[in-house]
Amino acid sequence: MNQYLTAREGMRGLLGVMSNPMQNFKRNRYKDAFEDAYLKIVPVLDSVEELYRTVLEPDTMVEHMAAALTETAKEKIEGEKKGYHRDQALMDLNLTMVVFVFPAILRYAGKSSRPLVDALLVAWKEAFPKTNLQAAEFDYIEKGFHRKFCYITTAVCEALGRGDDCYELELMRDYRDGYLSLMPDGPEQIRHYYDIAPTIVKHIQAEPDSGRIYRSIWDEYLSPCVRMIEAGEKEACRETYIRMVGDLKERYFYI
Repeated sequence: MNQYLTAREGMRGLLGVMSNPMQNFKRNRYKDAFEDAYLKIVPVLDSVEELYRTVLEPDTMVEHMAAALTETAKEKIEGEKKGYHRDQALMDLNLTMVVFVFPAILRYAGKSSRPLVDALLVAWKEAFPKTNLQAAEFDYIEKGFHRKFCYITTAVCEALGRGDDCYELELMRDYRDGYLSLMPDGPEQIRHYYDIAPTIVKHIQAEPDSGRIYRSIWDEYLSPCVRMIEAGEKEACRETYIRMVGDLKERYFYI
């Protein structure tokens, strides 16, 4: 029984392995931050793994572990003021789960690991119906930092003389990873964007006045998006970005 309580309390503490997940989910910080978090999580997973191998009903046990963590998440959110503060708290918890907790459990690779992840996904969805978390391994997430993000924004920034690490691109990367990817339909929007954006950019590049086109994209869509993100108006930015992709697809995808 003491071992069970130890494991349960350990699960309740997993959401505290990263106090500021957004600041640590950046290209130059994520790897080290994850390794630090993993070392903190391993003792908890050791306890869960030992229980899983010895109790009579291991699947019920991992469901209890998942419930303990989810209950802690609900307590944290309910402890915040209503509105924006609760939304921000849930975003931080979602990010902690997706980029620290789930990858750590999957790396551990015990007999309990996959059942625990599955139980957490179910419990989280029941507690927060509007979320749609997905579990991915660390290597998959970390490699995402090395893919060239946002073909259109990158092309526009290059046309305006800004580098790949310019403020606007870094801001959009943070927006993608810290907000858009955690929205219920965010991953699907990102996949759709990756499917069509390279063709749009290729066709714009072939236009004799591509410089003017890129400047107009900046003025009409991207610059307002940057200001919206800075002001915390993330949903307004998403609507603007969706409109941009739709408009550019109509103008340049099929030519």
